[in-house]
Amino acid sequence: MLLYLLITCISFFLFFKSLCLPTWVSKTKTLFSFYFYKNPFMKILHPTTPDLASPVLNQMSILDLPDLPFDCILDLLPPSELCSLSRVCTSLRERCVSDYLWEKHLITKWGKILGPAAHKEWQCYRSSPYHLDSPHHQTGHPWLAKIISLIRSHSSIFRDDYRRMIDAPSVSLDSTMSFYLSLETGRFWFPAQVYNRENGHVGFMLSCYDAQLSYDTHTNTFQARFPPHGRRAIAVEKDVTWERIRAAPIDASPHHLYISDSLKELKPGDHVEIQWRRNKEFPYGWWYSVVGHLDSCDGNLNHCHCHISEIVVLEFKQYTIGSRWRKTMISRKDHREKGNEEDGFYGGIRKLNCKEDIARWTCLWPSSFLE
Repeated sequence: MLLYLLITCISFFLFFKSLCLPTWVSKTKTLFSFYFYKNPFMKILHPTTPDLASPVLNQMSILDLPDLPFDCILDLLPPSELCSLSRVCTSLRERCVSDYLWEKHLITKWGKILGPAAHKEWQCYRSSPYHLDSPHHQTGHPWLAKIISLIRSHSSIFRDDYRRMIDAPSVSLDSTMSFYLSLETGRFWFPAQVYNRENGHVGFMLSCYDAQLSYDTHTNTFQARFPPHGRRAIAVEKDVTWERIRAAPIDASPHHLYISDSLKELKPGDHVEIQWRRNKEFPYGWWYSVVGHLDSCDGNLNHCHCHISEIVVLEFKQYTIGSRWRKTMISRKDHREKGNEEDGFYGGIRKLNCKEDIARWTCLWPSSFLE
């Protein structure tokens, strides 16, 4: 019995050695060997001493892979792994800092809150001498103190990868990778808009205002700086969540009046945003409203003529009925800024056609009516 088992094993071994395996088998083996050898997390979990005489390490590396599968592998790596892999050698660095790879990560994480204004701001920021060389960047705080703070707080390997890549002189400031990492570390303040500013202050409920934002990697939230209102100093708000941020829908200064192009088609039930500011010195904010019916209309759609009237009624339903902020009327034909120092000034109107935009406003609805 034992002799029979021995003969069977030897026959199987000789047969296996005679097989001609495809080349991808050895390349796959090499790839996994390279990954487990280089991956810092595997080193921590399973510390081993590499065998320098290993034929796998001596005969083949990840760079021997054809371009197509190699690019597919890089395309699947998260930013932290790209940073780690780029420190292996010069050849890998050149491929891991490619704009093609980082544009996907930039769009995935930051695309929804970066508008044209943010990209213009980045172009100015990276060409400014205050980008890295000056001891003070646009936040007004010492750059060195910022870096020291990041180093102390980000002790994990993931954050260490970012710190090493940012400090690397071979990473071009013109690259998408530099843009991504400047956003990720909060060094770049970018323009966007914040819903319900100042922690949902009752005076700003269901509004959206322009601000400069900086990402906080500790809490996965943002710090927002709102421009001064008249003589009022800059307002700062911390812990702003992703859900309360959007890219500015209009690429214009918040002090400029938006010229409405949808007034003729407005009808009761339409969702809109309207500019409003407290006085002429303040910037505009966008406020959510719904087109309502005229006082002379009973709301019966079979007899309603509000859609052809020269007057458009806007209702702010977050306010109680009878409140002076509940309703306003504008001219459909020749609407410009209207208002006074007591009730504020109403500006341009944007009709909301996207269900996602409307849903974001309704999710921010206050728990009780406002006075």
